Amino acid sequence: MRMDDMILVSIDDHMIEPPDMYEKHVPAKWRDEAPKVIRNEQGLDQWVFQGEGTSTNFGMAATVGWPSEEWGFNPGTYSELRPGCFDVHERVRDMNANGVLASMCFPTMAGWNARTFTESRDKDIALVMLQAYNDWVIDEWCGTYPGRFIPLGIVPMWDVDLAVKEIRRIARKGCRSISFLEAPHAWGFPSFLSGHWDPMLRALCEENMVLSLHIGAGFSLIKKPDEAPVDHLIILTCQISAIIAQDLLFGPTLRRFPDLKVALSEGGIGWIPFYFDRADRHVQNQAWLHSDFGGRLPSEVFREHILACYITDPSGLALRDRIGIDTIAWECDYPHTDTTWPTSPEFAWKEFQDAGCTDPEIDKITWRNACRFFGWDPFAHTPKEQATVGALRGQAGDVDVTRMSRHEWRRRNEAAGIGVF
Repeated sequence: MRMDDMILVSIDDHMIEPPDMYEKHVPAKWRDEAPKVIRNEQGLDQWVFQGEGTSTNFGMAATVGWPSEEWGFNPGTYSELRPGCFDVHERVRDMNANGVLASMCFPTMAGWNARTFTESRDKDIALVMLQAYNDWVIDEWCGTYPGRFIPLGIVPMWDVDLAVKEIRRIARKGCRSISFLEAPHAWGFPSFLSGHWDPMLRALCEENMVLSLHIGAGFSLIKKPDEAPVDHLIILTCQISAIIAQDLLFGPTLRRFPDLKVALSEGGIGWIPFYFDRADRHVQNQAWLHSDFGGRLPSEVFREHILACYITDPSGLALRDRIGIDTIAWECDYPHTDTTWPTSPEFAWKEFQDAGCTDPEIDKITWRNACRFFGWDPFAHTPKEQATVGALRGQAGDVDVTRMSRHEWRRRNEAAGIGVF
């Protein structure tokens, strides 16, 4: 295999939802209530819902087109962004330039756990807008290029019965997964161990959908010093994945739901061999605790239920046999600061070569594992020979991948009427 022969399916990317996303998906009587983007007094674009600014903004979520010295948590305007952040046509062009066949995109405006709607005052209207959000994601963002996106939805966390109904609804529309809080108890919700979410988990199993738990929402589980720099947040966030694995494995969840599939999105893989060593020895050594894994080890149960996802992880790849080669999937993370765009193939290929990965192993990590886990056919719309890095990049000769200052993006985009709503 050559680098250009790889097929790349990323199961962790993000979109910056466009301000006009609700125009086609909200019933007329509710249209005035839909979330809107305003240009505030500071000259920044801000989502507003039910008269209040939402808790989510661009910040570090859309830095892909900027030089790294301009990255930060500061908000901005749509015209300052690389258009691929919010325009699905430009996103596909950026995917082609990066040799990426398919992408699963997590929310920004809505929050990974539907935070925008969960925090709203009027939950009846919030449910209307949450459903409209899912309709936009599935029908418009993914539906415009059905061979290029794996549909991912959100559910109303404030009512588990409503969450079940929404899972049933979006499953009928072809949705393959939901984005959910990795540690619900970190935000005051019941934990996975409590049994509160069992009806939702049962619905996911019955609909053959994946529970995608993205890093970032559980950081409060770590008690950090008040003086801690932002580096703590960026570096340690992925360590929360071990806590989530512990909750799922040693709680009742996976025993109650033997068909449940969980993706630890952007959680990395290097921590897994140590966790396996510790968890397996614990079960074997601490018989007095009567841990029940059905005659198996925690590591074996993990491999049956969980897909571990990474962007770059040389240590994890070196220990891939101990993790389980069928348990590992690759991510791009466009348009966040961690993304390897537009050189993801080069980046991934070097790590594969350094780790001595075989061609079948590379195929499993870059597309086979993810497509099997999410039940998504990568070649339903794109013949395999047209799905490779080389073939996709061959369609992207006119895509400019130059990094530019956000101010230069704003000048160019506004002159072209892009990002101006």
